[in-house]
Amino acid sequence: MSFDTPAGTRGARQPAGRMLRLLNTLVAKRIRRKGKFGGFNALILTTVGRKSGLERTTPVGWWPGGDGNWLIVASAAGAPGNPAWYHNLAAHPDKIKIEVEGREVAVVAEQLHGAERAQAWEQIIAAAPRFAQYQQKTDRELPIIRLVPRSGG
Repeated sequence: MSFDTPAGTRGARQPAGRMLRLLNTLVAKRIRRKGKFGGFNALILTTVGRKSGLERTTPVGWWPGGDGNWLIVASAAGAPGNPAWYHNLAAHPDKIKIEVEGREVAVVAEQLHGAERAQAWEQIIAAAPRFAQYQQKTDRELPIIRLVPRSGG
């Protein structure tokens, strides 16, 4: 499935900069210990930078996607633009790994669309209503990504 969500024209300020990197490092340490952050399950997403080619890690919340898959949302807290990791996934959807529940898993990313996205969205906002608030802040449809374990990974 394609990664084709364009940026919006309005939204919250997108988190960025040195403070965010420091916060992400601290959050990742907590996730490695507890598996949760902010009241829901969390994982550490490792992508390959679309411009740099370097590995980039980001803590993100996840929800069960069925069949041993994980769902994540490219919310950027309701910013008009997609987070950098979304663009990294789009550039290298088959070069992704996650740390979840004490293990490292190689995964492939697929963006959900249509009815499949709608069903996943209802599941996510029922479990984490703050994501509905993020959606209200922006006119960009928040992408939902399914992470599927890679064969042989």
